[in-house]
Formats: sequence, structure tokens, C-alpha cells
Amino acid sequence: MGGERLTIVFMPESAYGPTNNCTGIGKVLEQRGHRVVFAAEASWRGRLEPLGFEEDLVDLAPPAEGDQDAGQFWIDFVSDTAPEFRKPTIEQLETFIEPVWSSLIDGAIYCHGQLEDILDRARPDVIVEDNVNSFPALLTHGAPWVRIMSCNPLELKDPDLPPPFSGYPTRDRRGWDAFRAEVERTSRATWERFNAFVVDSGAPPLPDLEFIHESEHLNLYVYPETADYRRSRAPAPTWHRLGSSVRQTEDPWAVPETLGEEGALVYVSLGSLGSADVELMERLVAVLAETPHRYVVSMGPRADEFELADNMWGEARVPQTNVIPRCDLVITHGGNNTTTEAFHFGKPMIVLPLFWDQYDNAQRVQELGLGVRLSTYAFEDDELRGAVDRLVADSDLRSRAAALGRSIRSGEGTVRAADLIEAVGRAGPQA
Repeated sequence: MGGERLTIVFMPESAYGPTNNCTGIGKVLEQRGHRVVFAAEASWRGRLEPLGFEEDLVDLAPPAEGDQDAGQFWIDFVSDTAPEFRKPTIEQLETFIEPVWSSLIDGAIYCHGQLEDILDRARPDVIVEDNVNSFPALLTHGAPWVRIMSCNPLELKDPDLPPPFSGYPTRDRRGWDAFRAEVERTSRATWERFNAFVVDSGAPPLPDLEFIHESEHLNLYVYPETADYRRSRAPAPTWHRLGSSVRQTEDPWAVPETLGEEGALVYVSLGSLGSADVELMERLVAVLAETPHRYVVSMGPRADEFELADNMWGEARVPQTNVIPRCDLVITHGGNNTTTEAFHFGKPMIVLPLFWDQYDNAQRVQELGLGVRLSTYAFEDDELRGAVDRLVADSDLRSRAAALGRSIRSGEGTVRAADLIEAVGRAGPQA
């Protein structure tokens, strides 16, 4: 490594997607000799140090009694609100999206003093945030900060693109204005409350109806160029696209012998949050059991509450970046992490969205002709089984997806992100 050793503090959202993204980039920086500190949420205790990072963790709410699984805060939240996922996206704005924003804001307020103390201890040269909401302490400490947006790029808004979280088509503007009006109605008061806290904490005001700032130093988003949207206006020069950001920290994996060799191999993952809906997982198992294919299932945090069929193998958590390359098809909730990893490895997808930007990713996969979007709770049994049969048999689709994957992998997104973050740290606060 050339140049001095930097101290880099990462603060990812307390979910597997953003945290995995940050660990992938952080590992490249750690291997270059830099000091990497994770100010992650407290339920990640003991999971980051084995990867070579320092842990200096935060509580987003009063600590629960006993140990918690990583991301347990959001797993519990989603478990309690799963019925909302059956509603159209415009109705979710009031009953799910706004309560999520309120909960995130409460967490940012609760941990503000803790973050200030962590940054005082770490004395970072650069701070990296992968969140959907701002944490003012990260902006006011004095070190340059980097924003990572590991969400569908519609969150970088454009008047000629559908509103984020809607899942609406790019070529049909019907409903766009009504959705934006409902965002205004349901989010205005919550945004005003958060903006007042941000300003009182010494940070700049938030952009109107945005819950996070753009960094004046560096902003990164994760999405392949060929899958990205055509914009009416270019983002600021501080924005850089990463075609993918796939970590190299997973355990080795081989196809279990119990699955045999007959039939296509399909990976099923609804994410750590979606898989907390045991009823939905049980239905997927029952439907897919009636196919001639084999399935690797990421069973999630409630794995002990349901059983897999004979043509399946799974565990609570599987090494996803080593599983996907072995598979022929991915059935996913459409989280940005899994979606971009499926792009990265060149795999077609069936997307069953639940919330947030998952609808936007589902719609984008379908628009690109790289898979299909199905209604997560209203799909017909034969509709899902037919989609699996059709996609694994479509040699043209699989060839196109594989070519896309080869192109994405040549970009080495984690290395590019590390280069850009390193440059910000070396340039200092005045960059």
C-alpha cells in the first residue's frame, strides 16, 4: 500500500444488505493496511471482528435483555408489520414506509451522543455511511464523509423516472403524480421533525422531503450500468456508480450431495427480513416441492419454525455469494444486495417483492427481460412453478444474463469503491 495508514469508520444500516456491502469494501481497505472500524448496530457484536475489523457499536434503542441476532431490531419490526406487505405500494406509504422513517429517526436521535463518542475515540480520516437516513454526528465531526446508497437507484430522484418505492413502470406515468402527492401527505410532518433535529445537531438542513444528505465529497451507488435508468439530468459529479459490490468474506460452499444432480438448481432467498414471514416461507416450500428441480433455501432467522421439502437444502444463513454462482436461477425478494449479486453472477430472477425498493428492483428486472415479477402473496401455484420451468429452460435468457455478469465482474466494484474512499481520506476535509 502506498501512502499513510488511514482510519476509516463504516456505519451501515442494521440489515444484512448494507452491512455485507460495507464489509466487502472494508475488507479491501483492511487488506491494504488501513484501520477499519465498524460503528454498526449493537446486534452485530462479534460478527465483524473475525473479518479483521474493529467493532465500536451503537444502540439504536434501549438495549434488549440477552444477546440479539444481527439485525434483530428490524427482523422484529418486519415480523410485526408483515400484513402491510399485502397492500399496494401507495397504501404502504402510510402504514409501513412512514412508520419505518419514524423508527429510523428515533434510532438516529437515540444514538447521536454514542456516535460522537465513537468518532472521538476512532479519530477517523474518512467516514463511510450506508444508510437511508442521516446521522448528524457523521457530518459534524470534521472528517470527510462518504455516502453509499445500496438501494435501487430510483432513490436518486429524477422527474422523468417513477417515484421510489412505487414499483411503477418507467414507460407509463399513470399513478406517478398521485404517488408523489401521497409521499408528501404521509412524510411531511416526519421529515420536518427529523430536519429540526438535524439542524439542531449542527448539520446542514436536509433537502426537501429527503432523509439523508448528499456528501460534498463522494457518493456511491450500486447498480450495473446496463441495468440502470436513463435520466433526464445527470447526478452531481460526486456520484459514482459501482456495477456491483460483492464481498469476498463468505465461507466456501459446495452443492450438498443430498440434492443429487437431477433438475435445475435454484436459490431461494427472501432476505433476513422477508424470511421472517414463516407463513410465506411455508407456502413457497409447498409450491416448489411439486417441481422436478432442486432448491437451496436461505431459511432466515426463524429457520427452526418450518421444514424444507425433500428436494431442498437450507440453513438459517447460507454463504450467498458462493451459492448463487452454482445456481441456474434466483428466487428473491428483490433487495438491492441480492438483486445486484444475481446481476453480478449472471443469473435470471423471479422477484417476489415485499417492501421499500424491492418493488422497484422487481419491476426493473422484468423491464430488462432478465426475469419476472410476481405478486408475493397473490401468485397462483402454477404461476410460480411455470415461471421456474420457463426461466431455467430459456437458453437465450441465461446466455444474456451470463454475458451481463461477465461484464459486471470485470469492473471489480469493491476495489473501485476502496480506491475512491481512499482518495477522499488522503485528500482530507477540504476535498
